[in-house]
Amino acid sequence: MELKVVSKDKNSIEIEMDKDETFINPLKEKLLLDNNVDIAICKTEHPLLDRPRIFVRVKKGKPADVLTKAVKDFENDIKSFNTSFEKAEK
Repeated sequence: MELKVVSKDKNSIEIEMDKDETFINPLKEKLLLDNNVDIAICKTEHPLLDRPRIFVRVKKGKPADVLTKAVKDFENDIKSFNTSFEKAEK
């Protein structure tokens, strides 16, 4: 996966990535569950020409730390689903 930090300051970060919104939207939902997140937005200027971006602004803490936590939570959800699915399949 290719990532590019488009902008970053002490309260916000914007990242462009080579994934579509199928990946970014669940990540945004995880971010919005965090009380430290003020705004989490997915945006794509043109769906065929531009790469999607996620913008995160936090109330407190570092935006990169909040984003990392959301990614780990998302990863844990996928692992939990996989474990449950494997048990259900038997």
